[in-house]
Amino acid sequence: MAGVPIASERGSHGGWILIEGYETRLTGLNEAEIQALFLTRPQRLLADLSLDKASDAALIKLSAALPAIFRHDADYARQRIYVDVTGWNPREEKATSLHTLQEAIWQERKVSFIYGHDECRGERIVDPLGLVAKGSVWYLVAAVQGVVRSYRVSRIEDAQMLEETAVRPKGFDLAAFWEESSAKFKTNLPKYSATLRVSPAAIHRLPYGGRFARVEKVHASGEDGWAKVSMRFQFEEEACEYVLSFGTQVEVIEPSELREKVVEMAKSVIDFYSTKPELL
Repeated sequence: MAGVPIASERGSHGGWILIEGYETRLTGLNEAEIQALFLTRPQRLLADLSLDKASDAALIKLSAALPAIFRHDADYARQRIYVDVTGWNPREEKATSLHTLQEAIWQERKVSFIYGHDECRGERIVDPLGLVAKGSVWYLVAAVQGVVRSYRVSRIEDAQMLEETAVRPKGFDLAAFWEESSAKFKTNLPKYSATLRVSPAAIHRLPYGGRFARVEKVHASGEDGWAKVSMRFQFEEEACEYVLSFGTQVEVIEPSELREKVVEMAKSVIDFYSTKPELL
């Protein structure tokens, strides 16, 4: 039943033995491990790397090698959990250099490419260390004279694999670097805090009103049902536009400068439309 061929021998020196020449290819996978292996893979990312067909073939072979009693667990997981790594409004990016970078990483060769904008635009020669997919966006992690940096693959142009062998920093861990780099990036983002007074009808819409708007704390509601909410934005202009998008359902409590700016922008909108002829 477990898929292992055994035979019995009778007598005082008998017992149970494996069939001669048998070798196990699976080292005791349990139910949870099988389900984890057969969960839906991020097909788009695998396709970007030209590994989608190889992934499908590998799982077919693995399924065939599983004992029949365990194949049910694999199909059970695949039919009940689906992983979609794309957002609701994904931006299509052309990562035309991805395959060149991938090949250079496999062969441990240096890469040259054009990167940057305006005065920062120029040729880079790097030691490629790995590729990271953030959502559906690819990043190249590479070292320049021992300093590890990240490059957005869609912005890399004219990538060329060089003959020179790449140098990999001793003990470098791709996942650990990305986690640390992401944490530093979030910490260094500009922050603008504001306290708002929000109507009951708008509370549930706050997280979806702005891309970089973050609800930090919702305080207890008052007798009128309105709640004080602490929020974080990147810039004052962004906070102002966010508040105006809710009309009379959101009021700025502080800072006072933001409240004044919202009033000024609201007046400018009224003036703009009041001076325009009515369109037929």
